[in-house]
Amino acid sequence: MRVFVTGGTGHAGSHLIPELIAAGHEVTGLARSDGTATALSALGAKVRRGDVDDLDGLREAAADSDGVIHVAFRRDVLLSGGLDALSAAELSAVHAYGEALSGTGKPLVWAGSIGSPANLGGTIASPGNLGRPATEEDPALPGGDAYKGTLRVRNVVETAVIGLAERGVRSSVVRLPPVARSTTDREGFLPALIALAKERGFVGYPGDGANLWPSVHIRDAASVFRLALEKGPAGRYWHAVEDGGGVPFREIAEAIGSRLGLPAVSVPADVLMLPGYFGSLAHLVTLDLPATNLITRRALGWEPAQPGLLADLDNGHYFPRA
Repeated sequence: MRVFVTGGTGHAGSHLIPELIAAGHEVTGLARSDGTATALSALGAKVRRGDVDDLDGLREAAADSDGVIHVAFRRDVLLSGGLDALSAAELSAVHAYGEALSGTGKPLVWAGSIGSPANLGGTIASPGNLGRPATEEDPALPGGDAYKGTLRVRNVVETAVIGLAERGVRSSVVRLPPVARSTTDREGFLPALIALAKERGFVGYPGDGANLWPSVHIRDAASVFRLALEKGPAGRYWHAVEDGGGVPFREIAEAIGSRLGLPAVSVPADVLMLPGYFGSLAHLVTLDLPATNLITRRALGWEPAQPGLLADLDNGHYFPRA
């Protein structure tokens, strides 16, 4: 297939492009700078100059391809215009792809986010208030105050992408967990927690630390995107998460502490949202996001093959020697 990819030099995209090429697909990546163009070429992709603000360019690229995978995230728009601007920009891209692909049956695969089931909150307001694992059949829009910020924006966009199935687009969403790992992960959540622990002198975890965090190795996630492109039915959600539903936050903190030689310490629930240990991450770390992958595995024939989260923390690449 001739596949158009956005975000091809990001953490997910830089593993996705080699995955697609190894499977025999011809990949064209979107590049808005000379540096990005060079990086895409190094990955083996053809280069299309432009950016995701150019909706006519997105329509043309989609029409010229056999399928589209959109993993770009508009961090620049979020920083300059806030959540409303981010939502508008992402929805505009969805509509542009829809206009180009409507009635063709071609695949559009979008990067989404793991959430908690709509009927069960998403925080650890008190011990035992943990939700059931989210499944691929849960709706995009969750309930509860936990879903603020970019999670809510992404879920609104997910709904729009899935809606394109009614217009003859083989659209689907690959939901990614908050921790997507690899040896090239330098700006993700694990590096942020490690840096915070070094700064504070201990590794914090919220409350009793029982809230579950799903995770995936980015190479395994790349396989989900490819399989969804190749054979995923229209209007479906896929969960790129490892087996087990998630890892308790306390175990993540203890693993980081073990590597750094620092204690893992509970941050009480009644002070979590006050200025202190977690700073801007305070709301995020309280989320309980267990998720299953059973439908994804059965429908797409996907099996996670890379080391798990705790094994990745133990192997040391997140803790380079000075």
